[in-house]
Amino acid sequence: MIDAGPTTADAPVTRTGGVPLAPPGTEWPTCSSCGGPMQFLAQVLLDDVGSGGATGADRGVLALFACQNDPGMCEDWDPTAGGNLALVLPFNGLQPLPFPRLDDDADEAALMLGAVRTVTAEHEDEADYNEARDAWTARTGRSDSSVLGQFGGTPAWIQGDETPSCPRCSRPMPLAVQLEEGPDHSTAMNFGGGGCAYAFTCAPCAQAALLWQC
Repeated sequence: MIDAGPTTADAPVTRTGGVPLAPPGTEWPTCSSCGGPMQFLAQVLLDDVGSGGATGADRGVLALFACQNDPGMCEDWDPTAGGNLALVLPFNGLQPLPFPRLDDDADEAALMLGAVRTVTAEHEDEADYNEARDAWTARTGRSDSSVLGQFGGTPAWIQGDETPSCPRCSRPMPLAVQLEEGPDHSTAMNFGGGGCAYAFTCAPCAQAALLWQC
């Protein structure tokens, strides 16, 4: 996953930041610990995960959220603690999700990342994510900060294997996307400082899970 520069806040593409797209009537997710609205992190077209395409129309959209109201206190790194949320949504009919009503403008601004970045996919032959990232930087001459993660593949765990099981069918969920924090402070997601997030999906059950390690 390569940083392809800025895009609009509601672009129907794989991106970090901006405004989530969701079916009409969807409510903005809230943290089960503090009750506050979560920060929207990223939108991933699941067609990008499966085939490198850009339409997403057949396979849906993965929307990722995490609580940043009091970082480190609401267990947003855990896939089941209620401090984050991963949603599998149908692609067709999505609309920008309205912001929740908040007490002041400063809190509302904190819900969004400082910039919106679109993502392009580039293939490397190395199966290992870290080796593929190094090969890409050597081949292109660009900084490894331009690598925003990987579509599918095998998770490059920073700590131990934490592959979640689907809450419906109990089978291990395959990796949909691994995300780096981002290339600079304005676009960065908070994964503990230098960490990575891992989002998994179970396509038959339309379930997803998010966790991060550092």
